[in-house]
Formats: sequence, C-alpha cells, structure tokens
Amino acid sequence: MTVTIRQLGKHFFGEVSGVDLRKPLTPQEAQDIEAGMDKYAVLLFRGQDVTDEQQMAFALNFGERENPRGGSVVKPEDSRLAQTGLNDVSNLGKDGKPLPRDSRINLFNLGNCLWHSDSSFRPIPAKFSLLSARVVNPKGGNTEFADMRAAYDALDDETKAEIEDMICEHSLMYSRGSLGFLDYTDEEKELFKPVLQRLVRTHPVHGRKSLYLSSHAGAIKGMTMPEARVLLRDLNEHATQPEFVHVHKWTVHDLVMWDNRQTMHRVRRYDQSQPRDMRRATVAGTAPTVAQQAAE
Repeated sequence: MTVTIRQLGKHFFGEVSGVDLRKPLTPQEAQDIEAGMDKYAVLLFRGQDVTDEQQMAFALNFGERENPRGGSVVKPEDSRLAQTGLNDVSNLGKDGKPLPRDSRINLFNLGNCLWHSDSSFRPIPAKFSLLSARVVNPKGGNTEFADMRAAYDALDDETKAEIEDMICEHSLMYSRGSLGFLDYTDEEKELFKPVLQRLVRTHPVHGRKSLYLSSHAGAIKGMTMPEARVLLRDLNEHATQPEFVHVHKWTVHDLVMWDNRQTMHRVRRYDQSQPRDMRRATVAGTAPTVAQQAAE
C-alpha cells in the first residue's frame, strides 16, 4: 500500500493510511512520513496495536532515541517502562494501578496539562514525539495541538521584528512552579537548571518560521522577569487561539506523532482514578537552537 495523508485541521494535522507500524518501514515509507511531518507537523495513525519494541523501532526511522534522564522526578528503580526505552505518560505506578492523586509523580505530571513543547528544557530539544494509546480514559484526556507556524505567520510585522532575536530560558522548574510544585531535591535542581532557546525557530527543511513557546519558558535574556512573563503570556494566548488548535480525542491504539519544533500541545484534565496508559517514544533533536551559556 501507498502512504496517504488526509489533512484534518485547518492549518495542519494529517491522518495517515496505508502503513502498518508493526512492520519495518520501507525507505520510501519512512521518507513519505517524514515529508508528511514537515508539512502537517502532526500525524495520526489509527488502529496501530504496537508493542513497545515496535513503537520504538518505528521512531528510530527518524533519528536517535532521546536520553530521558532529567525529564522526570521518577527514580529509575520506580520506572514502569524502564526496559523499553519509552517515556511513561500514564497515570500508573509500577504496580499498574493509578497513582494516588497526591503522589509526587502525579503532581509533577500535571504539568503536562500546560501548553508545552517536549524537552524544550534540554540544551538540544526533542525533534519528534510519538504517543501510543494503550488504555484510554473514559472521560477527558484529549490532547490539543497548536500550530506554531500559523501562529507566527499571524503576528504583525512589528511584533515579528521585536521577538526575532529573543532568547528564552526554559526549565521544568518554571512549568511546575507555575502550578505550585516547588519541592525539589538538590539533584533535581541541578538536572532542571534553565537552558537557552530561541523564541523564533526556522524549520531546517521548508524554512518556515515558528514561535518556540512552552510552559517551560519562564524568562527572556535582557528583560526583567515580569516584563518577560507578560510577553510570553501574550504570545501563548495568541498561539493557542482556536484558529490554530486541533483537538485529538483518543481511541485505543491511536498513535500520534508530532514535531516539537513546529507545535505545542497539552493534555486536558481527566479522571485520575481511572487508568490511562500512554507511552511515548521521543526522537532526539540534532542541534541546539542557540549556543548555550550559563543561565543567570
């Protein structure tokens, strides 16, 4: 079969047919899917009952696996998926049951309800994320995606010129701190030290510019903290208007793949007492957006 893609959102988001992710991709299939990612920024593959190994093998067509260290408060010995290489984006403990609502891991993971770009808190941020739905919560839990290219295009010329060369500081402590999660060990504070990212990114293939926003962004170099946060809030409000957003309602065995360089996303609230098993493969980025230096 041939890979075909049908656009679902106004500006972006495509649904793919003609590929079985349980089988190795042909070079042509991998090329077609990567080209689809460049164009649509988010791709949906329905009915993909993949194993962890198959999901990871699919992801590795598009780059290397990102090292997950420093992206969570889960200790390695407590990880549910440690052997698979996948990121656990569920509400489940190692015993397979929903975590207590007041568990530290659960409170930290609530940060995923904020608009963000995966791994923008790393010196080299993530390229693609691939999320597989194994158990879907009966109520809530939709994932919303925002097209940051269309959001950039809609800015006025004065704003584009103003933000063109701005450099932001990103950290998990900014996103979690905005929810009142302030309790970190010394080791976590070291892991979560702010990194620098450009506010405007240019895509390496098609050259379109996009806003590079995230709840992890909490400061802008050369600006006072209040001034920077007002600007970031204004840009986030602009970029997440319904005009630029596509809502995905999950069904079991959906696999959704998105380009973190061109989009933001967030999960909506859901019933934490019910199991939700979502597993993410993350493809590492290949270069920083800006030369790193010690964040002040």
